[in-house]
Amino acid sequence: MSHLNYNHLYYFWMTYKRGSVTAAAEALFLTPQTVTGQIKQLEQRLAGELFIRRGPKITPTELGQLVYKYADRMFSLSYEMLDIVNYSQQEKLLFEVGVADALSKRLASRILLSAVPPDGNIRLRCVESTHELLLSQLAEHKLDMILSDCGLDNAQQDGVLSKKLGESGIAFFANEPMSLLPFPACLEQRSLLLPGRRSSLGRKLWTWFDELGLKVSVLGEFDDAALMKAFGAYTDGIFVAPAIYTEEILANPNTRLLGVTHDLCEEYHVLFAERMIQHPSVKQLCNSDFSPLFSGEQQLQNVDAILNFNSK
Repeated sequence: MSHLNYNHLYYFWMTYKRGSVTAAAEALFLTPQTVTGQIKQLEQRLAGELFIRRGPKITPTELGQLVYKYADRMFSLSYEMLDIVNYSQQEKLLFEVGVADALSKRLASRILLSAVPPDGNIRLRCVESTHELLLSQLAEHKLDMILSDCGLDNAQQDGVLSKKLGESGIAFFANEPMSLLPFPACLEQRSLLLPGRRSSLGRKLWTWFDELGLKVSVLGEFDDAALMKAFGAYTDGIFVAPAIYTEEILANPNTRLLGVTHDLCEEYHVLFAERMIQHPSVKQLCNSDFSPLFSGEQQLQNVDAILNFNSK
């Protein structure tokens, strides 16, 4: 039996993962014609079609599914091998983390800083995007870990592990005086600035509004939590933030706390490939106790007093 060309197999693997020849070619910095030619050579070698082609769309055949199953194991193991070799040889480890844009940047930064030792042996690189895009990059070994507001569900790929680090209740703020109705009825008095519905918190908020029968109006929806807060500083709209940062946000004398709910929470999860379990930063995060951070005892100790004062 003649030797298998692993370049051909790799191009097939990338095409299967990306869902099209064009997408695979872009990822490989090749032309679609080159990728198609390499896959055809692999099909000749295996004496069977790997994809059924209907215009730009491709559907894997039974043979294609079988070959992908083995190719995915092979290339996943090769990435794991490279990671382990790099960890043992590099003086400074690069820790590449994706941060979901819906998360509070303050909390995200405090979590990630706990994974970077003071000796400088680990260099942190952060990228920001949606949960879905970050998960795709994790599957392609472009990221070591994701910090997100979503965990894993049963529909997502094997070989990815998830751990919930903690959660925070949600506080509602406004920057202009308003004649308050009781919370949460006061949320109907002004337009809201909310996390986008693609985010876990955004979906939870709308479910919560429906459950309470609140008829709210929306000024804007934001995938980026920091941008939402910035808009809140320059409009009279009501905006939301993790409750543990209530006192910090109220350092602005114009900002008023409308109310806090723990019926819905912003959650923090780390997601990482199983091969990354031995990475020192991943181990540190998984073994750390973040309950003091998320309980926010010191930062929340005056929230009840603030609410009582505002109601007078």
